[in-house]
Amino acid sequence: MIHYSDLGLINSREIFKGAMKDGYAIPAYNFNNMEQLQAIIRACVETDSPVILQVSKGARNYADPTLLRYMAEGAVRMAREMGSKIPIVLHLDHGADFEICKSSIEMGFSSVMIDGSHLPFEENVELTRKVVEYAHKFDVTVEGELGVLAGVEDDVKAEKTLYTEPDQAVEFVEKTGVDSLAIAIGTSHGAYKFKLKPGQSVPPLRFDILEEIEKRIPGFPIVLHGASSVIPEYVDIINKYGGALDGAVGIPEDQLRKAANSAVCKINIDSDGRLAMTAKIREVLWNDPKVFDPRKYLGPARDLLKAMYMRKNREVLGSAGHGKDFYHLIKD
Repeated sequence: MIHYSDLGLINSREIFKGAMKDGYAIPAYNFNNMEQLQAIIRACVETDSPVILQVSKGARNYADPTLLRYMAEGAVRMAREMGSKIPIVLHLDHGADFEICKSSIEMGFSSVMIDGSHLPFEENVELTRKVVEYAHKFDVTVEGELGVLAGVEDDVKAEKTLYTEPDQAVEFVEKTGVDSLAIAIGTSHGAYKFKLKPGQSVPPLRFDILEEIEKRIPGFPIVLHGASSVIPEYVDIINKYGGALDGAVGIPEDQLRKAANSAVCKINIDSDGRLAMTAKIREVLWNDPKVFDPRKYLGPARDLLKAMYMRKNREVLGSAGHGKDFYHLIKD
């Protein structure tokens, strides 16, 4: 058993309180390789932003759970050597069952998500409560999910969105004891979030549902999954250099900024990171076919990814400049 505090990590409890108090959202960025992790840490250190490092089941399988644990510890040390004490959370994204949550906690994760959203309500409650009871023994925070997001992300797939019912959200929080709740208000996983006909606009998020949930459980941390904007610039670059992402569309950033001013204190962004890296890698290899050194294309991809995360922190999530609010939580 490795406790997250020994790795220099913290759980999400206090940073969520700060985000709700000051009207911003903590960035939750997924990673599964070194370049992604470097970009996340450098961006958040340079913008003085708290950050949640997210690891999906797919990332665990790709990178190996043991290696990911040491990568997270290295990320903390990297930030400290850069002179920063930003708070860093290591979070399991879309934990499918009790065992993967338990394993992650024992490997040093400071936060886990148990995703029972595909189950009948009472089964979701039972599974989530079981994870909460185990995690809280080690002061690990737990995120649950209620409602279903359409789209595809690693092994998470759904054909259509099932919006979260505010009445059920209240009951779910009371019965499970979760620390935060992911809700469905119109975001979607993947790069193809909406099937739009010519001339159609992206449908607005269901802020009426969010506001009703806020009213029913005031001060409770809410999470948005599937919140990449599928930045058109990156889609265009990918398509220009041999890709085929016709019809890729995401969540407008002004809607995410509005959400970050509410009880939404954690916003998950994964696809935008994948698109940024892929765009730059395609561009480099297209323009110089003789390149075969991975550093020659992964380095520029990492730099573009870092710039994108910095802009997200400053202009979309509003988390830039708030790392200092939590320096007192970090052990020297």
